[in-house]
Amino acid sequence: MRILFIVPYVPNLVRVRPYNLIKTLSKRGHKIILATLWTSPDEQKDIEAIRPFCEEVVALFLSHKRAYINTLAAFPTHEPLQASYCWHPGLAVRLIKLITDHSAYAPVDLVHIEHLRGVRYGLYLQESMHQAAIKCPPIIWDSVDNISYLFKQASSHSRKLLSRFITHFELARTERYESWLLNRFQRILVTSPKDRQAFIDLNPVNRPVPEIVVIPNGVDLDYFSPDTSVIREPDSLVISGKMSYHANVTMVMDFVNFTLPRILEKRPLVKLWLVGKDPTPELQALVKNPAIEVTGTVADIRPYLRKAALAVAPLTYGTGIQNKVLEAMACATPVVTTPQAISALGVTPGVDVQVGRNPQELSQQILELLGNPHQRETLGWNGRSYVECNHRWDNIVSHLEEVYNGGLSY
Repeated sequence: MRILFIVPYVPNLVRVRPYNLIKTLSKRGHKIILATLWTSPDEQKDIEAIRPFCEEVVALFLSHKRAYINTLAAFPTHEPLQASYCWHPGLAVRLIKLITDHSAYAPVDLVHIEHLRGVRYGLYLQESMHQAAIKCPPIIWDSVDNISYLFKQASSHSRKLLSRFITHFELARTERYESWLLNRFQRILVTSPKDRQAFIDLNPVNRPVPEIVVIPNGVDLDYFSPDTSVIREPDSLVISGKMSYHANVTMVMDFVNFTLPRILEKRPLVKLWLVGKDPTPELQALVKNPAIEVTGTVADIRPYLRKAALAVAPLTYGTGIQNKVLEAMACATPVVTTPQAISALGVTPGVDVQVGRNPQELSQQILELLGNPHQRETLGWNGRSYVECNHRWDNIVSHLEEVYNGGLSY
């Protein structure tokens, strides 16, 4: 198939879902046209990394000024700010040309659009081609997460006052918009059953429910892999993720304030590595604690996962599949986490991961594992076996192809 893949941000090793879907679809013989927006020189480098897997890449610059103007323009409307943030009229025009100009481009079989930030491009294609009396290719919207479900949690749990304000402001708008979108696409993708149910709950009882398909995230098992030549550092914990994301900030601060002191009381040599880009000032200030290292952006997260005694994912709230958990498990790093972080996974607590529901249980699980190297090793390799069986991108894309083939009929 020839697939127009619209992503409102550049796919890369951090934005793993579009990166690996495109990469795997290409390897399975599909032709991919990537339409995306970049915001920094680093993202231009990411474009070059994804280009070999694409027949063509259309990438336009989205300035911060344009994004802010988009957001301000959405304030007096009923649409959520997220839906307008990544709007670029120039990209919209290029999309129409990609589909309609058969003198320059082969026909597009299907359009795949990712996230609430990208959905406006799908609506634009539908409306523009309807007005021009041109048949629009099937459009599949990959919502990834149900954003209003995330906002419900963030509005009460986020430690960032600004995040609580924005999510509270956006919640009702996003619920109405996501409910309305259910009537605009016949097939919607999400990463977890909880997100699927959240969409169903937004649907009025008198309206048919569209096909909402769970396509989970995978993990690159060749890239994220164990390295038995690396000796894990005793008493070392790693928390990974984008450190400006409100759910991650809340997760880290709760762990540092309520769980880490319990651990240090019993094992004062414990070190905590916070590994991820754009740590907030609140997180950067944690370096005052000699037990904590804040790395900021790293070129490669794998060395930290491979040398840590434990990976910790003490998520307080969130949606979808937590890539940080899958990546640690793929490196055979034993994981201690919360029920929220594994709600979309089929793991067995106590076998594939250890789970704590509160700071007391988390600290207890961590202390027990730090004192038992054999148990850590067993847990780590069980985790690796789990992701090998359940989260191979090739198997996930095979399921996506079934959705695509079904999508060609409407």
